[in-house]
Amino acid sequence: MKVVIFGAGAWGTALASAAAARHDVTLVARDAAQALAIRSERENRRYLPGVELSPRLAIGSQAGQPVALLASDADLVIVATPMAGLRQKLEELRDHSGPLAWLCKGFEASIAGADGLLGHEVCAQVSPHLMGGVLSGPSFALEVARGQPTALVAASEFAPVRDALVKAFHGGNMRIYANDDLVGVEVGGAVKNVLAIATGLCDGLALGLNARAALVTRGLAEMTRLGVALGAQSETFMGLSGLGDLVLTATGDLSRNRQVGLMLAQGRTLQEAVESLGHVAEGVYSARTVVARADHLGVEMPISRAVVALLDGRIDAMRAVGDLMGRGPVAETA
Repeated sequence: MKVVIFGAGAWGTALASAAAARHDVTLVARDAAQALAIRSERENRRYLPGVELSPRLAIGSQAGQPVALLASDADLVIVATPMAGLRQKLEELRDHSGPLAWLCKGFEASIAGADGLLGHEVCAQVSPHLMGGVLSGPSFALEVARGQPTALVAASEFAPVRDALVKAFHGGNMRIYANDDLVGVEVGGAVKNVLAIATGLCDGLALGLNARAALVTRGLAEMTRLGVALGAQSETFMGLSGLGDLVLTATGDLSRNRQVGLMLAQGRTLQEAVESLGHVAEGVYSARTVVARADHLGVEMPISRAVVALLDGRIDAMRAVGDLMGRGPVAETA
């Protein structure tokens, strides 16, 4: 099976190296210098330092080459860019006829005042004929690169996409579960990043394990409400891409979004927190869109709303906690 992965960040590199043990995999870096460095060192020093890549993994560059041509004979194409780069990549691949999936989790930033979109909505706008889907679930790139056990979800309305993702990545220490609820899987992957900021804040303020458990549980309720309003199946949020990814991202110290919350609790500014990461924390860019989409649908999301107010500098960390704890009583199912 021939797999081409566009984007040599941590997650794209980790998946490419894992799949290269069984398949013909090419990792396509953004520029020639990056590709040369990874190829010669057999290591992605910027994003996965200290991890030796599979000797079978081919490293290419898209510099000066049409993306469509690089993908033309692939059995599966993976787009491993941040959410901000997905639109352009899908436009470049708009005539691709085979299975394609993206890895990014989040909402696209609002364009010209319009609501930010999930990956499948971006695809529907720019490349409506693509057979698209997403590979998502609880996964830190470093652990995948090290070969530690991981379970993911291959979500698409197209069976060939789900089948191709399973064939490419299922095996060894990786399990891939198929799901046709693309909306639910994408909502889970986007909202959990926002909730992870809130949980990092909670832990940074030393509010305790009771508070963390309440925050994760009520956050899952927010995620489910928004997902169902967007057309998802409620049961998806009890699976890997919902509860599983939320628990990992909210509690794991490798989570960039959790680190943002921890640093905000320490009194650092948002700019300082983001700059210190060196990687994209999608929750910072998705939080406002999550709340905007919820508002348009009449969905109550108080935790996400508090995160936005904190990121915008309208309230401080302790005020965010006070506002959440000061809300009136509601039924648990509300």
